[in-house]
Amino acid sequence: MHRDRTEIAQRSHSHASVSRGGRQARVPDTFVFSAADEERRRGVRRMKATATGLLVLVALVYVFAKWAQQDWGAGGWAAYVAAAAEAGMVGALADWFAVTALFRRPLGLPIPHTAIIPTKKDQLGVSLGEFVGENFLSPDVVRARLHALGIGRRLGAWLAEPAHADRVTAELATALRGALTVLRDSDVQAVVGEVITRRAEAVEIAPGVGKTLERIVVDGGHRRVVDLVCVKAHDWLVTHADSISDAVQGGAPGWTPRFVDRKVGERVYKELLRFVTEMRDMPDHPARGAVDRFLTDFAADLQSDTETRLRVERLKSEILARDEIQDVIASAWTAIRTMIISAAEDEQSELRLRVRASLLSLGARLATDGRLQAKVEGWIEGALVYVVTTYRAEVTSLITDTVASWDAEHTSRKIEAHIGRDLQFIRINGTVVGALAGLLIHTASTAFGA
Repeated sequence: MHRDRTEIAQRSHSHASVSRGGRQARVPDTFVFSAADEERRRGVRRMKATATGLLVLVALVYVFAKWAQQDWGAGGWAAYVAAAAEAGMVGALADWFAVTALFRRPLGLPIPHTAIIPTKKDQLGVSLGEFVGENFLSPDVVRARLHALGIGRRLGAWLAEPAHADRVTAELATALRGALTVLRDSDVQAVVGEVITRRAEAVEIAPGVGKTLERIVVDGGHRRVVDLVCVKAHDWLVTHADSISDAVQGGAPGWTPRFVDRKVGERVYKELLRFVTEMRDMPDHPARGAVDRFLTDFAADLQSDTETRLRVERLKSEILARDEIQDVIASAWTAIRTMIISAAEDEQSELRLRVRASLLSLGARLATDGRLQAKVEGWIEGALVYVVTTYRAEVTSLITDTVASWDAEHTSRKIEAHIGRDLQFIRINGTVVGALAGLLIHTASTAFGA
């Protein structure tokens, strides 16, 4: 068995290169004869032997009938048999010629319109490409076929099954992990950083900040911040009383007495502590009102004052240009990537659970909602029609160019190996039908005295 396979492989390899114009042309690997092809060729040879044997049989019958008619003086039956056998030979020879002419020149004679497949291979490829383009890749055919399939309803029924939704979710998670693994972090970080920076530079933030600040002041939301600052300032002053006194004394002139500097420092500290305490405890303190007016005016300037808006934009640009900010923006991708991969790998993550639930919901709607089905089918039909319309020439040229690249002789043998066995039945049928036709004609001629 191993030797047989080796011989088949050697014969196949020998067929893989054919002479063309004095040079060796390499036949595509897909046309190397396989073990299955060799088995088909053996079947073709058996059927050829059967058809040829039938031809020899009717020829012998014809000779026998003529001999019996002339030398034996046989009756009318010999004439009937001879007529049937003669017509059977004619039919067998005609069909042998027709079948053989498809693949080669009968008896090697240069008869016109023979060896059709080897000589007309390229034209057949063009015709096949045109046939596929006109009958399979036309927009009307694609739309009609897709509409008849009812893709929306079938897809909905399929997705509505929990097992199928789980499978799609798992496949999406695998694809997402694969895509994130293939992407280079440095490239994505650069793109993310550029997109965020460009977006931030393109949008003026001052008016938006001004409107937000105006709403906060109107709603009194800033008061909590003022309360927190007052509390923290009071606590800090209580804890760092010596620091305030030392700071005042350190800034006093050198010619003032030390006890005077101390008294001034203590006085400043007490007044500052009193001011912060009152501001903390009195919601209507004048300083709080001053803060409210300042924030209100600043919010208005952010929205309408050109100089203030320009200053904010310059500050924004300076902040974005700092390396620390760019590093933070770029590192955002790493955090997002880690989070997405972790969620994709965890079957119980919120991401996968939400995707699964969405698929089940979509499947249930698709299975019952006719309008949604029509919409989805319209999207699919439109997409495929666009592909067919745009790339039909490329598809048909693929067929044409592929057939043109095949070697003529090898192509003929390959096709004959696949359909030759069935074609031999044409020869057999031609012999039988020819014999019956000859018998019928002879019978009619005898009956009418011809």
